[in-house]
Amino acid sequence: MSTSTDPGVDQITPRQEGTTRPAVVHTPWARALALAVGAAAIVVVILLAFLWPTVTSTVKDLPIAIAGPSAQVSAVETQLDKAASGAFAITSLSDRQAAVDAIQKRSVYGAIVLGDSPEVLSASANGAAVTQIMNQVAANIQAAANAQAQAAVQQAIASGHAPAGTKAPTITVKVTDVVPLASTDARGLGLAASSFPLVLGGMLGGVLISLLVAGSWRRLGAVALYGVAGGLAVTGILQGWFGILQGDFWVNALAVGLAMFAVAAFVVGMNALFGRVGIAIGAVLTVLVGNPLSAAAQPLQFLVGPWGAIGQWFVPGASVTLLRDLSYFPSADALFPWLVLLGWAAVGVVGMLAGHFRNQEVTEAAA
Repeated sequence: MSTSTDPGVDQITPRQEGTTRPAVVHTPWARALALAVGAAAIVVVILLAFLWPTVTSTVKDLPIAIAGPSAQVSAVETQLDKAASGAFAITSLSDRQAAVDAIQKRSVYGAIVLGDSPEVLSASANGAAVTQIMNQVAANIQAAANAQAQAAVQQAIASGHAPAGTKAPTITVKVTDVVPLASTDARGLGLAASSFPLVLGGMLGGVLISLLVAGSWRRLGAVALYGVAGGLAVTGILQGWFGILQGDFWVNALAVGLAMFAVAAFVVGMNALFGRVGIAIGAVLTVLVGNPLSAAAQPLQFLVGPWGAIGQWFVPGASVTLLRDLSYFPSADALFPWLVLLGWAAVGVVGMLAGHFRNQEVTEAAA
């Protein structure tokens, strides 16, 4: 019996005469303990990667609009700043229609329309967090308006301009959902949850193709077919079966397929350039960096510092933004997420081709 020379496995010594089984040389304690600590450290890194963006997020810089008379707009801006300083990035608009257009283009996430009948415009398609905030804004404006009306009546009674017992009219702030979610995904949970399976599916496809397919051109063909088949199948489930995605099926399938192709191509390209280490690079950048920063379940402005904007440069952030725009905000400018997905796909293809020619040169030199 031969003795293993791999330090990572237990070594077996040749069988001694008179013995019934070979002696085993166990893994050194130092190595075993180091592996255990390293595995625990990896778990900690993964936990932090997924929890840190959520735990550290705060309500800040939410883009909203205020439409109405300038005096009322200034008063509401002051009121919002006192109630929640830094929570809103406010844009002044001329009227209600301008506010609706801005929401549909997704340049703002909500709006306050002032006048004789104040109204708050929301868009539940932006996510549950935005809907909750806009409902709270409506409640605060209504409370402030009723308090102001009550104070005016009390002043009129005190000055003799109104009889005692006069009651102030009750002011109700109407909340209108300008871009509602589909009834098949009324809470938006499916759209938010679809980001991670797309990334994980793309990564697994890239890993399998890297390990099981030989030949750079064959790998490229396999990744392309994987993107097409995955895009059609996943869109069929998300839109045709569960009704999570809305809008044009073929455009959504193109977006889903491009996202899966981009991740898979990047993993295969990194593997072609750096070997097995490249697979780890692809997994880390897409799953541990890109996915937690995707802002799938909350506005990207809520993430700490510039990380929300940075997350939109990765496949998970770009894909979830693109699918949300295609489903509910067709008037929004979706050029940037399309370009991000195309950019990652191009990097992967270039990596595959560069690895092909590099390996070809090495083989020819060895020959």
